[in-house]
Amino acid sequence: MDRRLFEAAETGNVQQLHQILTENPLILHSVAMASAENPLHIACMAGHVEFVREILRSKPDFAKEVNQDGLSPMHVASANGHLEIVRELLKVDGNLCRLEGIREKKTPLHYAAVKGRVEVIADMLLACPECVGDVTVNGETALHLAVKHSQFEAVKVLVEWVREMKIKDIVNCKDEQGNTVLHVAAWKKQRPVIELLIHNEAVIALEINAVNQSGLTALDLLKIFPSEAGDREIEEILRGSTVGAISARRGDSHNIHTTPAAAASFAASRTSLVQPKNLEEYFKFKKGRDSPSNARNSLLVISVLVATATYQVGLSPPGGVWQDGEFRGQSIMGYNSEVTFLFFMFFNSVGFSVSLFMINILTANFPMHSELQISMLAMFATYSIAVVTIAPNRLKLYVTIFTSVLPSLVRPVARGVRQLIWKHRNSRISSSGC
Repeated sequence: MDRRLFEAAETGNVQQLHQILTENPLILHSVAMASAENPLHIACMAGHVEFVREILRSKPDFAKEVNQDGLSPMHVASANGHLEIVRELLKVDGNLCRLEGIREKKTPLHYAAVKGRVEVIADMLLACPECVGDVTVNGETALHLAVKHSQFEAVKVLVEWVREMKIKDIVNCKDEQGNTVLHVAAWKKQRPVIELLIHNEAVIALEINAVNQSGLTALDLLKIFPSEAGDREIEEILRGSTVGAISARRGDSHNIHTTPAAAASFAASRTSLVQPKNLEEYFKFKKGRDSPSNARNSLLVISVLVATATYQVGLSPPGGVWQDGEFRGQSIMGYNSEVTFLFFMFFNSVGFSVSLFMINILTANFPMHSELQISMLAMFATYSIAVVTIAPNRLKLYVTIFTSVLPSLVRPVARGVRQLIWKHRNSRISSSGC
């Protein structure tokens, strides 16, 4: 993006924008072609209403574009609570509040609910009533998110809207784990939310005894996660409803149809509101749900931990070193079992080399990356000198080969392993006929 245009958007300088457009009337079109982020995103972030109006007047299509984080200008404005900007964007297209972000498929209404932007929520509902039913990749509505993030004022606005519009399905919508808003409120011990829902239960057709995928009602969740105070009052509120809350564990088939599978699921659900059926699949990285930046940060932490552990173990191998005599400073393990020592040094050096390689990749394009590379090279040099020094004389050559050859092999070996995994996956997909 042109530097002057960026500065104008950042400061909200409408006069400078007009000057830039006079000099180059096509600059906004070139920005749309060359950059993921347009000046409308920046102005929405900073809250410059007049600048937003001018941009929308010249280039209304910017309102539907997403930035590098997969967020539209409406996402940015709603999350920051810039009501006037939200209204300007809604004038362009009322359905902008239904745009799904790349991450988790959250709409601007979802972001407003998470942040408790009450006025923004109200305006969005007026402009596009259907947006109240939009769900995230986890099946959560704006009402789910407002309760989950303890935004009671936002909950009140949403419930009042549902009550007035008589949209009875919203409060009983279930997320991917089968939890309704009442489940979440019971888990979070949010008495005001539960009172609000129970007070309007007849109008909003609240299902008091809805069962989630673990076979639990809201009352079950309340009891599974006991707190020091307030549980008894909340339980009385639930039981005092028109239908009367019950526990699925009591096997009341008249109100709730439980199965042996649901009963078994209950035992597995005592530690979590949303216990997944397959923990291995649940914790795997998933595109669209998990942020690549978060994955990178996690990998960086893990690689640093591995580098630290392998460096320390390399300098202090099991059994220690001789403290005196002819072999002082050399590994005791190396003399007692040469083969074991060689295997130990080989795999430890592999772990150390790969962790440094990962750190180098994950920090690429970071500020002062060259300085970081120098420090990592120095660290590898000290590691190599140390492990060669403590190796018995008969094994020094082998250890030297490990430490000098491994760094050059890390990249091609890693690439080869990835290619083998990729081919294996493709062959499995082909054999399955997908």
